[in-house]
Amino acid sequence: MKIIIAPAKKMVVDPDTFPYDTLPEYLGQTRSILTELRRLSYPEAKALWNCRDQLAQSNYDRLQRLELEHQLTPAILAFSGIQYQYMAPDLFTAPALDYIRDNLRILSGFYGILRPFDGVVPYRLEMQAKLAVGTSPNLYRFWGDRLYHALTPKPEPIVNLASQEYAKTIRPYLAPNQRFITVVFASLVDGKLKTKATLAKMARGEMVRFLAEHQATDWRVLK
Repeated sequence: MKIIIAPAKKMVVDPDTFPYDTLPEYLGQTRSILTELRRLSYPEAKALWNCRDQLAQSNYDRLQRLELEHQLTPAILAFSGIQYQYMAPDLFTAPALDYIRDNLRILSGFYGILRPFDGVVPYRLEMQAKLAVGTSPNLYRFWGDRLYHALTPKPEPIVNLASQEYAKTIRPYLAPNQRFITVVFASLVDGKLKTKATLAKMARGEMVRFLAEHQATDWRVLK
């Protein structure tokens, strides 16, 4: 069983809590993306990121000096958004850390797919960003089916805790009859189920922690 989650925009540098194990599998492709990002003017980059000036400028400056193999942080600690705060991987037991090492994968517009202990640097790039890379008009076309095959070399159940934006990198390539279990976190409001983004992010992080603590190997534990 594999579990997929989305990254977070907010990132930190923390090379000390845990060491990283490996470099990302598709670092060569990440270099190609970095080359395209560096070709953007500041106004183009700001439009791509769709953020305020101060944040865009700091990201643009960082982009120019980015080193993909220096001052690396394990991916599971590098992302620090709400989902990751509620997951609290820095408090995991050794068995829980081993569990996510084997079963959890983080989808990423910049890196493609990450194992929890792949060493990464802070970046800003959503999967749905309108960035052409080489002959590919967008990141979905650029990554193609590579992320699916890296996730499951042989078909096995996938628990989807990612947003729709990121799940789209996996769902089209599923093998026939392969289970793809999407967990939806919703609240009953006026008789209707509604998803609140912040609460859903909290719940996704807590779900990863639950699965890791219970060493879940069967998706039916989610019922």
